[in-house]
Amino acid sequence: MEYRQHNQPGCGGCLLIAGLLVLLFGGAPALWDFLGFIFFTGIFGVVLLVALFWGFSYYIRQRVSSYESSQTETHNRFVFLLVNILVKIAQADGHFSKAELRTMLNFFQYNLRYSQDQMYWVKQLIKDARDEQIGMDALLSEFRDTFAYEPRLILLELIYQILYTKETVSPSELQQARNIAAFLQISVYDQRTIEAKYMYRQRREAATAVQEEEQYYAVLGLEPGADFAVIKKAYRKLSLQYHPDKVSHLGEEFQRVAEEKMKEINGAYDYFKRKYNET
Repeated sequence: MEYRQHNQPGCGGCLLIAGLLVLLFGGAPALWDFLGFIFFTGIFGVVLLVALFWGFSYYIRQRVSSYESSQTETHNRFVFLLVNILVKIAQADGHFSKAELRTMLNFFQYNLRYSQDQMYWVKQLIKDARDEQIGMDALLSEFRDTFAYEPRLILLELIYQILYTKETVSPSELQQARNIAAFLQISVYDQRTIEAKYMYRQRREAATAVQEEEQYYAVLGLEPGADFAVIKKAYRKLSLQYHPDKVSHLGEEFQRVAEEKMKEINGAYDYFKRKYNET
C-alpha cells in the first residue's frame, strides 16, 4: 500500500457562486432579494453553518496539502506507515477507543513535538487509517521492504514508546510488539534492548541505585554484571545503529528520536566508565 498525498481541496462554494451569478445578471437589487429569500425562508442559519463548516474544512485540507508538499516522499511514507501500524495495533481488540486516539495524538504532539499543521495532517492520516482494510502483515512488509535496518529500529522504538504511555501494558500488547520486531527482521538482541529500556523507565520513580544500574545495562542491551569489555562493544554497536545521520532522510522529528536514544546510550556508557575508572 503506497502513500497517497492529500490533494488541494476543490471549490465547494456553491452558495458563493450562486450569489455572484445573481449579482452579475441581476445587479445589487437582485442579490439583496436572493439573500432576503434565503433569510426569510429559514435557510439562512443552516446555510451559514454549512458555509462555516466548509470554510474550516477547506482551510484544514489546504494546510495538510501544503505541509505534505513541503516534505520528502520518504518522510511522508514513513509517517503514513507508522500511523497505519499504530492504528492497527489499537484495533487489535476489535475497536478503536477515544482513549487510544487521545494517546496517539498526545504521542505525536508531545513526544514528537508536532506543530499544528503536522497535527492536522496526523489526524487526517489516522482518520484514513481507521477505514483502511489492509492487514498488518501488508503494512509491515511494505515497511520492511522500503526502509533499512536503522529506520526499522526507530519504528520499534516508537511502538514501545506509545505502548508505555499507558499505566499498564498487557502481555498481549508486548507479544504483539515482539511479533512486529520479528516480522521486521530486527534481531532478538535489539528487540530486548528496546523493551527492557522501557520496562525499567516505567519503574524509574521508585528506582534504587541498584535498579538504576540495571536500567543502564538494559539501555545497552546487556544482562547485569557484564564486564567493561562487553559494555564497550555493545556501546560501539548501538552508537552505529542509532547515529542520527542514518535516519536524517526521515525528517527532523525522527532525527530527534535517534538523538534522544544516543543520549541514553552515552549516559549509560559514561556511568560504566566512571564505575570502572575508564577514560
